[in-house]
Amino acid sequence: MSFRPSLSARLNESGGYLTLDGGLASELSRAGCDLNHPLWSAKVMLEKPQAIALATRAFAEAGADLLATATYQATFPGLGRIGLGWQQSIDFFQKAVAVTREVADACENHPLVAASVGPFGAFLADGSEYCGNYGLTEPELADFHRERLAVLADTSADLIAFETFPSNTEIRAVADLLEAEFPTLEAWVSFSCGNGRELWDGTPVSEIATYLNDHPQIAAIGVNCVDPGHTVELIHRIREAAPDKAVIVYPNAGRGWDAELSAWRGTDTPEEFARRAWEWREAGASIVGGCCETTPDHIRALAESAILR
Repeated sequence: MSFRPSLSARLNESGGYLTLDGGLASELSRAGCDLNHPLWSAKVMLEKPQAIALATRAFAEAGADLLATATYQATFPGLGRIGLGWQQSIDFFQKAVAVTREVADACENHPLVAASVGPFGAFLADGSEYCGNYGLTEPELADFHRERLAVLADTSADLIAFETFPSNTEIRAVADLLEAEFPTLEAWVSFSCGNGRELWDGTPVSEIATYLNDHPQIAAIGVNCVDPGHTVELIHRIREAAPDKAVIVYPNAGRGWDAELSAWRGTDTPEEFARRAWEWREAGASIVGGCCETTPDHIRALAESAILR
């Protein structure tokens, strides 16, 4: 099934602002699911798909206009490592999208379904998505993503979400792969950044955003799993470099781990998160959601603040 290039249309219909869902893995963990596994939330999808449906429904009922699938850390080689064959892996991707599709179709606002695609580092499951220095070429990275995209292209998802990509080389690989081999797919690309200026691999955000601005299938560019304190600066850099694209941001809830005190620090209440979201919208973000530690309450606060805007 072809993807429907509907993100831009949905933005126009909504008055220019959409709310993304929150931290699926965090919500699963809060529900008692064990995510201590290389497949992370995809492991829960394999064992307890009903838990994925419940968590996704909670975000949808909170007001999310976009719902991501539980496929971020799932790949053919990763599923193969736990014994799934080729057809079983295809079945997994199709079911993962179907679970999210069913939740979306049952909602009055009919959220769009984004098939989540993590970077090569997510397959490694060693934190490499916060590094990006894989030592692989663009063709090698395109080969890694090709089969998964081919399967996701034949599902009922509305678009692809390339999430937490820390590498200039890998972002160029997937963008060029879309253009060359999947001309009907629409996607967003969100970067992983350790500061307000660069990808984790050291590439200036403005450089890769400029490159993506010329790719018509990339409907939105942004960042996720970043410190909220860096978000405004990152939005400004993306807006300046890619004026033709919507900006999507979904930072972490707000707390950071203080190794010296062995404790979380900072504020991560839904109210504070929604207050910061006003700053992100003022800076130019049109799609706002949450990543790690953001709950349905955070998304509800975002959705309500967008209505009040």
